[in-house]
Amino acid sequence: MNLVKAGGTIGGLTLVSRILGFVREMVFARVMGASAAADVFYFAFMLPNQLRRLLGEGSFSQGFVPLFARRIGEDGDLTDAKRFAEEVQAVFLPVLFVITAAFMVAMPLVVATVGAGWQDDPGKTQFAIDLTRITFPYLIFIAMVSLFSGILNSLTRFTAAAFAPALLNVALVGALLLYEQGGETTARAMAWAVLIGGVFQLWLTWHATRRAGLKLRFLPPRMTPRVKELLILMVPATIAAGGYYISQLFYAYFATRLPEGSFVFLQQADRLNQLPLALIGSAIGVAILPAISRHIGQEKHRQAANVQGRAIELAMLLTIPATVALVVVGGPVMTVIFEGGRFTEADAAMSGLVLSLLVIGLPAYVAIKVLAPGFFARKDMKTPAIITLVTLAIGVGINFAFIEEMGIVILPISTALAAWLNAISLYVLLHARGHFRVEGWLGRRLIKQLFCAAAMAAILYLLMGVFDDWFAAGAGRRIVAMGALVGAGAIVYFTLAWTIGAMAKDDILILLRKKKVSESPQ
Repeated sequence: MNLVKAGGTIGGLTLVSRILGFVREMVFARVMGASAAADVFYFAFMLPNQLRRLLGEGSFSQGFVPLFARRIGEDGDLTDAKRFAEEVQAVFLPVLFVITAAFMVAMPLVVATVGAGWQDDPGKTQFAIDLTRITFPYLIFIAMVSLFSGILNSLTRFTAAAFAPALLNVALVGALLLYEQGGETTARAMAWAVLIGGVFQLWLTWHATRRAGLKLRFLPPRMTPRVKELLILMVPATIAAGGYYISQLFYAYFATRLPEGSFVFLQQADRLNQLPLALIGSAIGVAILPAISRHIGQEKHRQAANVQGRAIELAMLLTIPATVALVVVGGPVMTVIFEGGRFTEADAAMSGLVLSLLVIGLPAYVAIKVLAPGFFARKDMKTPAIITLVTLAIGVGINFAFIEEMGIVILPISTALAAWLNAISLYVLLHARGHFRVEGWLGRRLIKQLFCAAAMAAILYLLMGVFDDWFAAGAGRRIVAMGALVGAGAIVYFTLAWTIGAMAKDDILILLRKKKVSESPQ
């Protein structure tokens, strides 16, 4: 498998969606500010969206893709794989309707539990119930997107699945532009736009699946042995692959106990954190899972380890500088992107602080995405799930212990700490079982990448002093200053990385389409 090309395709199209997401957040901040209505919309969107992430990027994808890929014939015959997908669809769709209906009925209890801090404000609580009832059916559409995306990814057709999230952002930006008065009216319009965006995404992936030659029939729901196998894999995979997203549900619980606007600050920081996580971690994780599954199925364990090693190298090459840059310039980044309109300088500063703390765990979040497929491909969902539960419990315990004393900052700190404990535990177990280890070539490259990132950090600190006044000026000067920081940091890091061998130079040639890829390390 062309790992760099596949990861580049997924990452590139995901970048389009993320850029639209930033446009959405920029407009949202200026229209809504750090207001009560903004907090409620983020809450209403968060509940179905986190379940979507668990189903799409966690349990379903990690369980379905290996099983579907193994049913593709050596000659590319899709007959058995198609039948398996139809059996899954027949059970999956009714279950989604039941889950959604149950949540719609129980929404007052759900909001009272997750948003416990708002119980003293009946108006805010009721508005949260109303908006969440509008957004929650989004789960049906986007979970079905995960089914069609899993099929497309197994067939190494990554384009439609990677681009689909962009359609949600188009719908949300449209709502903001049509209802720019702010407050509850705009929040309600955006809630309906979430639902419309889900319809758009489902149509795109369904159409792409049909073009790939798979026209799934609607069968009566039946619990076949193959569906049972998937369900057995899904439960622990939900926990194993979705630890970060499960932690976001606890964010909601704690954020409602904090001052107004805390939800906004946390969601904005998460948006920046999600950019490299989606572009790098999720993209590479999606790309390598089918390859590792096929290698293991063919008893080619060395090749499976090579795929994972190269994935770690490529992921850290991009993640380490992103982490260092966001830690150093998190405040200015939030100022440039969000400050303006109803979003004040103090709001931007608080968002920047949360971001700088949250991204400390970014390399760990990405490493989890790359290491977990080493378990999933072997149908071992329980081990990563247990690790995630333990580390999640540690993080939640820290929040309970320090939320009153430290306020909002303890949430990103505990999340980052839990992620590092999770990633380290995954690697230690893979190493102990003989499935994967950091070999000498990989260790040397990671050390060189850290050195390059340290040099970049020094340059960024120097330039921060030079451009300090620019970030307090108008939008034009702020954009120029940020462009100078980003440009200088990228030039220093990648030039030094190329010079001292911190990257596989062949990967750059592959991205430029001047050389074919190999799965072996350089």
